[in-house]
Amino acid sequence: MGGVNWAPVEPDDLPDGLVVADGQGRVVVFNRAAERITGRSAHYAIGVELERALPLEDLDGRRWWRLTDPYGGLAVRTGQPERNLLLDGREVLVCARYVRDAPGGPVRQVVVTLRGTEARRRTERSHAELIATVAHELRSPLTSVKGFTATLLAKWERFNDGQKRVMLETVDADADRVVRLIAELLDISRIDAGRLEIRRQRIDLAAAVHRHVAGKVAAGIPAERFDIRVAGPPAEQWGDPDKIDQVLGNLLENAVRHGEGTVTIEVGPAEELVEVPGTEPRVVQGTAVTVSDQGAGIPEEAMPRVFTRFWRGSKRGGTGLGLYIVKGIVEAHGGVVRISRADGGGARFRFVLPAGVPDFML
Repeated sequence: MGGVNWAPVEPDDLPDGLVVADGQGRVVVFNRAAERITGRSAHYAIGVELERALPLEDLDGRRWWRLTDPYGGLAVRTGQPERNLLLDGREVLVCARYVRDAPGGPVRQVVVTLRGTEARRRTERSHAELIATVAHELRSPLTSVKGFTATLLAKWERFNDGQKRVMLETVDADADRVVRLIAELLDISRIDAGRLEIRRQRIDLAAAVHRHVAGKVAAGIPAERFDIRVAGPPAEQWGDPDKIDQVLGNLLENAVRHGEGTVTIEVGPAEELVEVPGTEPRVVQGTAVTVSDQGAGIPEEAMPRVFTRFWRGSKRGGTGLGLYIVKGIVEAHGGVVRISRADGGGARFRFVLPAGVPDFML
């Protein structure tokens, strides 16, 4: 391979537990990850029969090695697929491969890999939390829609036009709430799968900020509560207008709902260093939008969790999904988003989108 020297990988360098038994069923390899996962030492396991070194049981309490019988049974078997098993009452993920010198020949080695179930449990908890959140958020508007429509259908003649209008406006608002939640869920599934589609067009971030603030004012929030500051000539900015509207809408809603005092929105050229573990640092040059408020801010210890699912800065409603979506959209554009403390003590959210013509236009 072009003169590249490949060093052999030591068992202790592997991230998963590795246990190898010889043709007589005695353990000859028991790496550090296996020690960590099983709570047993290599000193104890080496030379011991596989069944004693790893007394695995299935979820019904049956001894797994006796069920699978790697050294006996059918000679065409190549191993066991990964499955949940019990070791000393704890769940572990186990996969086994039977090594033979020739097809149908005797087993020369049994190679077993072990993994903890913590990551899978975290994923399962996250999915359970998502389902619970969705069920909770959908119940309220759907109950309202069902209640008002049933009332109108049953007693239409008893209400005057004004009362009917109020009920229908409530139904319309609650239906919009359901549509927004479903859109959030679709965005989350696409972000998690890495399939968030970005339709790039030329955009004016300053104009978009003015439009969002005008919408907040029209909804009844005092105009004095907003301070828009645009610095420098606008860079040539490309992005998905609908997705950027989601980002601005979420950040402004967050500042208005959870913050206090004046909400300051700054738009201007920026240069941001991005450092991702495992990759080379890169500099994003483009346009920055900063949204700051004068509230109590976000505690320092909570800042690393702000862009995770279900994080809520207060008990003032919301699904806790908005900022997770903000981060996903900004990063899908090749940008970066940060959280810090504002000069007045409140929260400051800042995102930078890379400027310039996208590759497909060149």
